[in-house]
Amino acid sequence: MTTTVNGIAGLKEKVGQHLGFSDWVEITQERVNLFADATGDHQWIHVDPERAAKESPFGGPIAHGYLTLSLGPMLMPQILRVEGIRMGVNYGCGKVRFPAPVPVGAKLRLGAELVGVEDIPGGAQVTMTFTFECEGASKPSCVAEIIFRYYD
Repeated sequence: MTTTVNGIAGLKEKVGQHLGFSDWVEITQERVNLFADATGDHQWIHVDPERAAKESPFGGPIAHGYLTLSLGPMLMPQILRVEGIRMGVNYGCGKVRFPAPVPVGAKLRLGAELVGVEDIPGGAQVTMTFTFECEGASKPSCVAEIIFRYYD
């Protein structure tokens, strides 16, 4: 279920709260291969299922860590909708970690917590913690501090 807030004031009211989770998305070999093509990262642990099954400590191919992180813009709108602003932009990342792999075939979802809102000229800088998790896994696959700027 999407959380909808009205403007920067609405964001400030949610500081310190977990905003919810996205739907699950399956990480297919096709998605991994397309990401490899887009980035030029064709390391065998990602794109060679047969070799990965034999030689990888993960038992098969895994998604690129940055593929996991890149799903944030696709999944975040399922969690949070900000109305009453002119625009929002990705501003950057703070600490990003990949504690556990995302095996091809796994289902992944995003959870988001609103950590802080700081006033900037014309709007606000918003910091969130994104936690990507695989269904049934004991540890998250990616935990990242994500920074947005919203302008009113």
